[in-house]
Amino acid sequence: MDAPASRACGIRSGRLSPADCAANFGDVHAPLTRPQALIEAERCYYCHDAPCTTACPTGIDVPSFIQRIAQGNERGAARAILQANPLGGICARVCPTEVLCEQVCVRNTHGDKPVEIGALQRYATDALFAKPGAPLFQRAVSTGRRVAVVGAGPAGLACAHGLALRGHAVVLFEARPKLGGLNEYGLARYKTPHDFAQKEVAWLLSVGGIAVRTGQQLGRDIALDGLLGAYDAVFLGLGLSGVNALGIAEPTATGLRNAVDFIAELRQSSDLASLPVGRRVVVVGGGMTAVDAAVQSRKLGAQEVSIVYRRGAEGMSASRVEQDWAQTHGVKIHHWAAPKELLCADGAVKGMRFAATALDAAGQLVETGECFTLDADMLLKAIGQTYVAEPAGRAIALAGGRIATDAMGCTSLARVWAGGDCRAGGRDLTVEAVEHGKRAAVSMHEALLA
Repeated sequence: MDAPASRACGIRSGRLSPADCAANFGDVHAPLTRPQALIEAERCYYCHDAPCTTACPTGIDVPSFIQRIAQGNERGAARAILQANPLGGICARVCPTEVLCEQVCVRNTHGDKPVEIGALQRYATDALFAKPGAPLFQRAVSTGRRVAVVGAGPAGLACAHGLALRGHAVVLFEARPKLGGLNEYGLARYKTPHDFAQKEVAWLLSVGGIAVRTGQQLGRDIALDGLLGAYDAVFLGLGLSGVNALGIAEPTATGLRNAVDFIAELRQSSDLASLPVGRRVVVVGGGMTAVDAAVQSRKLGAQEVSIVYRRGAEGMSASRVEQDWAQTHGVKIHHWAAPKELLCADGAVKGMRFAATALDAAGQLVETGECFTLDADMLLKAIGQTYVAEPAGRAIALAGGRIATDAMGCTSLARVWAGGDCRAGGRDLTVEAVEHGKRAAVSMHEALLA
C-alpha cells in the first residue's frame, strides 16, 4: 500500500508504540499455575461415559487426562490428549469449548460453572512442550508405502502424523513458507503468541517419517495426476482459498481488504507497530474471522471499529463468548444490516451504506427499506471463504461446493482422501479438521495394507 494514499485515506502505521503493541498482543489468557490446575482438576466428577468426551470432535478422554493432572502426572495427561488430538495444544487455545466439551459438563446441571477443560488441556500440553523428554509415540516398522499429503493445515498435519505413526512414508506439500495452515496464518495473534503454532508443528514432525516440501502449490507446482502416479495414496487438506464477494460493486479502492489477508499479514509481522490500520474500521461478517480482525484492529490502535452482520446475534457463527470479547474491547456490533454500497473518494474507502434487514413471514431475509451509513477508511471482508476446485481438477465430486467424502474422508476418486475445511459438511473448526485427518489416516492405512 503506497504511503501517500494511505495517509490520504486515514490508514497509517504507528498508531501505538511498539511497547503498547507488544502488551496488546501478549497472551490474553494467563495459563493456569500448578496450584490452580490442581484445584480445577479436583472439581471434575470423572464421569463414566462422560458427555465432555462425547462432545469433543476428536474424542479426547477428558476425565482421564484431568485425573492425571490431579495425580501430578502432567506427562500422562498430555499423552492422553495428544493420542486423541495431535494438535491438542493449539486446540486448547482456540477451541470454542463453551459450545463443545464445557457446555455439556455435568457441573452445569447443578447451576455451577463447568470445569475449565480447555485451560486444563493447555496446562498439560504446555508442560510437555516445555520439557518434551523422551518421545511420547514411536513409529511402526516401515510399510514401504508412500503417501502425499497436500496442505499442512490441521487436517493435513493430523493425517501425516497418523500415517507416519503407522509406518508409512509421508511427503507433506504446502504452498506457503510455513506449516500450520490457519493455525499459523488465520488465528488472532494474541491467541497463540510466542510462535506456539510452529513449536507444536515441530513436535508433531519429530515422530519422523514426514518429509516437508514448502512452496508447493497444487495446480501450479504439483498436479494431482502426477501425485497419484508417484505415490500410493493422496490426502487433500486444501482449505478454502476463495473469498466470498460482498454482493455489491467492489471498486478497486485503498482500504478494502479481505480479513483473512489482514490477519495473515499481522500474524507474520515482526513489527506490529509498523502495520498500517485505519482510524475507523468496519468489518463485514459474523464469524470468528470477523471478531479476530475487529479486535486486532483495535489492538493496533484503530479508534472506532464496527462489525456488521446481516442477521441477529444468535445467527452469528462466532460464539457468544467471542462476541462478548469483541464488545469488551470496544468493538460495536451492528446486527440486521447488509452491505448496500461501498463509498469511495479519490480511490480510497470512505465508508459503507447498509440496508436494514429483517425476516419476512416466510422466514426469508429481506431489506426493510431503511438504510444507514458507517464512515470508514478501512473495510475488511469476513463473509466466508469458498473452496476453489480447479487445482484438484474436476474428477472429484463436490457437494455444496466442497469435496464430497464418506465418513472416513474417501472421495469419489480412487486413492484420494480429503479433510478439513475443503470437505463438505463440516463446521470449519480446527478440532474437527484434526478429526478428519485422523480418520483419513486410519482409512488410508487399511486401504494401503489391503
